[in-house]
Amino acid sequence: MIGRLRGVIAERLPDGSAIVDVGGVGYEVFIPLGTLGKLPSPPEPVTLHVHTHVREDALVLYGFGRFEDRTAFRTLLGISNIGPKSALAILSAMDARQLASAIASQDKTRFKGIPGVGKRTVERLLLELKDKLGFVSLAASAARSDGKSNGQPAAASLDDDAPLAQVAQMLVTMGFKPVEADRAVAAVADDAEGEPFETLMKRALAQLS
Repeated sequence: MIGRLRGVIAERLPDGSAIVDVGGVGYEVFIPLGTLGKLPSPPEPVTLHVHTHVREDALVLYGFGRFEDRTAFRTLLGISNIGPKSALAILSAMDARQLASAIASQDKTRFKGIPGVGKRTVERLLLELKDKLGFVSLAASAARSDGKSNGQPAAASLDDDAPLAQVAQMLVTMGFKPVEADRAVAAVADDAEGEPFETLMKRALAQLS
């Protein structure tokens, strides 16, 4: 399973995907429109946090500039009638922090006009996600950092949060589902600054016990 790619954008395709060249190998990755438009051009590298979606006939990669956007994507996939295309459409209309705020405020209007996301789906989404710990954490993070994120490129990677990404990948390696790993990481993210991998790992495991 591919969880992260670092390379250069070799090509941007009209279907909302991009070819990411990693060591001479081109990976086709579907990316939220807001992120896709801000990805740097070669030779500047880009880092994408990747969700690998397994279908009967293919492996499809979805890439996100921020770890929390991938967390939101995976969480959305747990909602009935929301598949990868609808989840990507939602995150093309708003990032994870904006989504968290919409869920916290139960704001249905934020979802108006998003392709493949009807009224009943929005109601179910708001109901099922309002108590999700990861989104509560993201909403609080959005409130604290509002104004900072506006000046940060959407395609910027979370290299500052590398230990958190390592914790999530280690949890998946240990057998936890990706969405469980991401929720555990989101739960400990607020107090993660400056903490070593070992400490964060213990805290994340405590969330899963």
